[in-house]
Amino acid sequence: MIVESLFFSALLFVVGMVGVLTRRNVLIIFMSVELMLNAVNLSLVAFSTLHGLSGQVFAILVMTVAAAEAAVGLAIVIAVFRHFQTADLMNVNLLKG
Repeated sequence: MIVESLFFSALLFVVGMVGVLTRRNVLIIFMSVELMLNAVNLSLVAFSTLHGLSGQVFAILVMTVAAAEAAVGLAIVIAVFRHFQTADLMNVNLLKG
C-alpha cells in the first residue's frame, strides 16, 4: 500500500517537474507546481500511516501554503498579462532596463 502510494507520488512529482522545466506558459508552470505540491501531500499521508497523524497535519499545512501561493501567483500573472498582453515567459523581460 505504502510502496504504491510513494511510487505514484514520485511519478506525479516527476511529471510536475518536467512541466516546470519545459513549459513557457506561466499558467502551465503554476499548475505543474501545484501538481508537485500534491505529490508531496500524497507522500506525507502515505508516511503518516506508519508514524501517526503528523503527516496529515503537514499535508494540511502544505495545502494552505499552496492556496496562498496560487492566489498571489495568479494576481502576479494577471498584472503581468495586463502589462505585456502575453502569458509567455520568453516575452516578459521585467529586469531588463
